Amino acid sequence: MSVKKISINEFINLSFTLPVFDVRSPGEYNHAHIPGGFNLPLFTDEQRKEVGTAYKQQSKQKAIKIGVDFFGKKMKAMIEDVETTLKKIKYDSNKILLHCWRGGMRSAGVAWLLDLYGFEVFVLEGGYKTYRNWVLEQFEKEYEIKILGGFTGSGKTELLQSLKDSKQKVIDLEALANHKGSAFGGIGQDPQPSQEMFENKLAVQLFLTTTCFWLEDESQRIGKINIPHSFWKTIRKAPVYFIDIPFLERLSFIEKSYGVLDKEKLIEAVLRIQKRLGPLETQTTINLLSENRIREAFAILLKYYDKTYLKALYTREHADKQLYKIELASTNPANNILQLLAHLKNNNDGTA
Repeated sequence: MSVKKISINEFINLSFTLPVFDVRSPGEYNHAHIPGGFNLPLFTDEQRKEVGTAYKQQSKQKAIKIGVDFFGKKMKAMIEDVETTLKKIKYDSNKILLHCWRGGMRSAGVAWLLDLYGFEVFVLEGGYKTYRNWVLEQFEKEYEIKILGGFTGSGKTELLQSLKDSKQKVIDLEALANHKGSAFGGIGQDPQPSQEMFENKLAVQLFLTTTCFWLEDESQRIGKINIPHSFWKTIRKAPVYFIDIPFLERLSFIEKSYGVLDKEKLIEAVLRIQKRLGPLETQTTINLLSENRIREAFAILLKYYDKTYLKALYTREHADKQLYKIELASTNPANNILQLLAHLKNNNDGTA
């Protein structure tokens, strides 16, 4: 056998069936990596820094000698790490994918070792840097998108899941970002990924979703994550299917969803929007939360978010021609999906 270098397109297609091993350092991997990839670090973060410093300040040969010294001590352990990972995922082939940062010495060294041991190794030409270029290219493409819109508390996320369960194509941006949107959306959620990791996950979803798909209407910023600008421009041109649900129904939904959260964190979230909410409304909301008058506090916040959302809704491109309102009585996703799909059918909008 011999190590095979493959293009990014070959690598992407194989990555859905073959395991991907990332030989960059743990710090590089933890910041962002190819979704589903396993870390098989040739160097620790400290060792990588030492090798890099020697390369820049002394010579390539000196850096290689230092690197080989580190590598030689962990060859056996790296082989066993690969075997353990493959056993854990119940993978019984000897074909694996491998990459480092630029497709240079790190991937070459590890690929040589694993090839020598008996694995059939495919190495990504250009490494993770090439992968990142591929990621950014996905955001430049045109997509056929349907936007699920609606005021805060309309149960859009639950309806999006119902669409997915009904075999509609869906990309859940909030799930990818680990955030529910708004100043309150991070409460009770896992930490958000880095911007780069979010982009990597989104790019894979876009690549896999080749037909028309649904997105929930979002701000460009979801917590600390930004939707890539080029993709955001495409989103803003898509038609919006606005589910119009009565205020009191939405208030009950919000009270049930957010009323159980930590009160101090709710107050912290209110303070994050105090400049836009205004001093009087901010203090009133905080007082109500402190007195456990949750519904009254959320009523103030809901009116604020309704006003903010309405303004954003009508600033999108062709808003007058691509906004379809669907009046619904409640936030029940089982009922709402039937009415949403009926609207699509009756208005010749097709299905996603």
